[in-house]
Amino acid sequence: MTTNNPQWDKAVSAIQEAETVLVVSHVSPDGDAIGSLLGMALSLKELGKTVVGALDDDIPTYLTFIPHSDTIVNAVSGEFDLMISVDASDEERTGNVGEYGRARSKTVINLDHHPTNTGFGDIHLVVPTAVSACEIVFDLLGYMGHDISEGTAYVLLVGMVTDTLGFRIDNTTPRTLEIAQVLMQKGAPLPKIIGLTLNSKSYQDILLWKSAYPSVELEDSVIYATITLDDVANAGLDEPSDGGLVSHLIKVNEANVSVVFKEQPDNQVEISFRSKKGYDVGSLAFQLGGGGHTQASGCTVDGSIDEVKQRVIPLVHKVVAEGADPID
Repeated sequence: MTTNNPQWDKAVSAIQEAETVLVVSHVSPDGDAIGSLLGMALSLKELGKTVVGALDDDIPTYLTFIPHSDTIVNAVSGEFDLMISVDASDEERTGNVGEYGRARSKTVINLDHHPTNTGFGDIHLVVPTAVSACEIVFDLLGYMGHDISEGTAYVLLVGMVTDTLGFRIDNTTPRTLEIAQVLMQKGAPLPKIIGLTLNSKSYQDILLWKSAYPSVELEDSVIYATITLDDVANAGLDEPSDGGLVSHLIKVNEANVSVVFKEQPDNQVEISFRSKKGYDVGSLAFQLGGGGHTQASGCTVDGSIDEVKQRVIPLVHKVVAEGADPID
């Protein structure tokens, strides 16, 4: 396996010595956040640990099918021997549950695959070459000699499928598919997972896209759209979202980078970036206080939609200008 000097031995020792463990992930959780959290939590419970899995935000509706997702709580109490943070590039991304856990845990393991990881915690399992945090959990369980159960295989494959867009992103490797094969052999239903994640879209998402499409603009291979709070409310959604629009827009042949600006309460804008190979939107998101992958990242910026667009769009054009694979 290719790693970035992960501290496997220290992580295994910390897990073996711990009796109580808190597992957390990032706010606005996606499939990899939920899958890696549950994969870790389920395995630790099988080892006889007392485990709490916690997230600040609720599970997105389209991911509530994930087995054991209803065991994740939104608030924690008590003290812990160990906290494991999965799929979060920085402390702020872990929200209130992460802040609580870091203050009340003897040891913190930082398990992540984002190149923008800030290196927080006591023990680091940061592997930027991994396609998902679930891949790192898989490797950690293998390093521990722990046999992966059917339930763990299911949730780990959810994370791998969603973070690789069905094994289509550029850093998918033969080993990625080998891990997926192992998880399928353990009982994880790949076709079902793809059907419930990548091939699933609610009518509310379609209504949201209908409202957002008039805002779509293409400028010198940068395509962007705006979603307002009114758009979200008119679509009948409970919270600001783009319904996957940013990933849809990057499919446009003439675009190298896609951006969706999502209006938030309290004069903030959440920004999602996607890019084609050769264009680093991860560094841009990090520059703006966020993080993520080279080709998929995001951040939240203070200001109105118009103010944030005026500030950020020129920076996106700079990413395109510095890109290694421009469109002719």
